[in-house]
Amino acid sequence: MSFVDMPAAEVEIDAELVGRLLEAQCPELAGRPLSLVANGWDNTIFRLGDDLCVRLPRRQVAVQLIRNENRWLPLLASRVSVPVPAPVYVGEPGEGFAWPWSVCRWIEGVVASEVPPPQRRSLAPGLGAFFRALHVPAPSDAPRNPVRGVALSERSPAFYERLHAVPDASELTAMWEELVAVPQWQGPPVWVHGDPHPANILIGQSGLAGVLDFGDLTAGDPATDLAAGWFVFDEPGRRSFREHLGDIDDDTWERARGWALNIGTAIVAHTDDNPRMAQVGRHVLEQLLV
Repeated sequence: MSFVDMPAAEVEIDAELVGRLLEAQCPELAGRPLSLVANGWDNTIFRLGDDLCVRLPRRQVAVQLIRNENRWLPLLASRVSVPVPAPVYVGEPGEGFAWPWSVCRWIEGVVASEVPPPQRRSLAPGLGAFFRALHVPAPSDAPRNPVRGVALSERSPAFYERLHAVPDASELTAMWEELVAVPQWQGPPVWVHGDPHPANILIGQSGLAGVLDFGDLTAGDPATDLAAGWFVFDEPGRRSFREHLGDIDDDTWERARGWALNIGTAIVAHTDDNPRMAQVGRHVLEQLLV
């Protein structure tokens, strides 16, 4: 079985570059301590002092994603009841860095992927409420993501292509063929976060503390986000999550299972060099195969 690593960064990003960008464009923030906290598939994130962070795209494909976040997150932040990384400053290309970037509020909390699944059950009420608030009809000029919020059948070619790198392929193939036959979303396109795995969710003492990384933000089928039922929770937590979502029909819940299978296999097949995300992918497949 062969695996593919996470995409390599296309630009070199370090604290010195970030410091130069801050000094040139928002000098009132320059001089604060900078520390690297994450290198994701799309963005590099530095903590800036105690209460801010700097997000910079590390690949060309992520440039439009950060533009989407910079435009739409202030609006969405006003709709939801938990902190999200809406920008407080939108940076422009400069200092040898060719792409837009942003400064956002630092959100306190523990990344849910670092917490055992039984201890994540407290997230169910808050995460259900978050998606209820988010999943409203999106405007006609909302971003469209070709790999999120679309009909599951549109993801079939990519799904089959990566099966060679995923365990239990025959069982997962049968599951996929069942789930792509579920009736498609018939409602208007709604706002969709698009990447509802536990590394993008923060947990605090009272439950949900924040939701991160809206780079896959799109308008489409809300079932994409409800895949969190398999990404975040074990079976008891998943039952509670569905209850807190309100009136979710069986077809939408089944499509959510399909999205968990789609994204979960992608994570397993592309994170050989990222143990934390590899474990996220394994958890999803384990939950689907229960």
